[in-house]
Amino acid sequence: MAAGDKKPDKKWRRLIGVVFSVASLAIFTYIAVTLISGRSLSMDWFTGMFSPRTRVEAADEFNFEVGRSRSMADMGGAVAAVGTLGIQVLDIGGNELLRVPYIMSHPAINSANGRAIAFDIGGTSVKVFDRTQIISSIDVQGTVIVSASINNNGWYCVSTQGSSGFGGVATVYNDRNIAVYRVSLGSGYVLAAHLSPDNRSLAVLNLTDDGSRITFYHGLNKQEPDNAFNLPGGLILDMHYLPNGDLLAVSTYALVLIDRNGASSSLYEYFDKRLGGYSFDGDSVALYLLDHGVGFGGSLLTLDGQGRISGQRDVDREILSMSLSGGCLAVLGSDGVVFFDSELREFPQSGEQSAAGVNKVIVLGIDNALAIGEHSAVVIKRGEGGAE
Repeated sequence: MAAGDKKPDKKWRRLIGVVFSVASLAIFTYIAVTLISGRSLSMDWFTGMFSPRTRVEAADEFNFEVGRSRSMADMGGAVAAVGTLGIQVLDIGGNELLRVPYIMSHPAINSANGRAIAFDIGGTSVKVFDRTQIISSIDVQGTVIVSASINNNGWYCVSTQGSSGFGGVATVYNDRNIAVYRVSLGSGYVLAAHLSPDNRSLAVLNLTDDGSRITFYHGLNKQEPDNAFNLPGGLILDMHYLPNGDLLAVSTYALVLIDRNGASSSLYEYFDKRLGGYSFDGDSVALYLLDHGVGFGGSLLTLDGQGRISGQRDVDREILSMSLSGGCLAVLGSDGVVFFDSELREFPQSGEQSAAGVNKVIVLGIDNALAIGEHSAVVIKRGEGGAE
């Protein structure tokens, strides 16, 4: 060692050793858990710790080439589109990540946590994919597809109906695309099926002669249901699992909370209103309620999973679509897109915009929204500054 050089400080060397020990333990733990669970390995989360990420600006317009009857979904840093000709995924900058031919008559999509499932309503096949590849293609035999859903863990459900149009079947696939559970309904037209966040309970929504019914199957190990929730004379439009395993159901006249035992409580009733729209996100929901009569007067509300109102404001214009994600609500009206926070405080506008030719909106992150029409998909940017 040259004169004047100093030996590295022992405390510094000890700190470096601790850092590498912790990092190594984290890597080995991740690999072990991943292999045991059967998931594919991805080290993006680790390499991202040491390589700074550059913020990517959203494209001004997304150019999808998937045919007609387009439907789109946010994939967390990317946007997926399905249409009569296939599937396409673009990153937030508008660059193509995936394109797959897939002929569909009535295309639909459902996404969660970077994965999506595309399906043809009334068709016989579904495709599961992430941002860059098709993960699984499944064909159903002797039935037609009514709906499909995917949860945050990559498990998905496919609901099918026989040619008679009565009964119905719900099949659960794990994240390795293996069918792990299948239940046949004795009666009623199946509308949808959703899997709980822990992959251990299935909720099946079907329509009976008496009204709507949600049937619960816990454990995914038997054909007989554990319990059911019935809404006589009412119509349940959609349902959504909360992180704690309870279920939110939106009906034509109330927002209902249902626990795993089938016990229900009405969180918010709107008998004197007309439901104009809704959007779920995590443990929150946004409702658009119209006053009875002529015009578009009504109210916009955000509520948590216990029915507590987070925000409420009157509206006097037509709302075509709305999307709630990450505490940001994007509302598409006849005069453009408006952004709100979870308490329905409005964010400033970002320049001029037009709603011509668009009829749906989805939130992209918290700074942008995608206004979608049959021939256009335009990005609307949120204005600078806080909500007012």
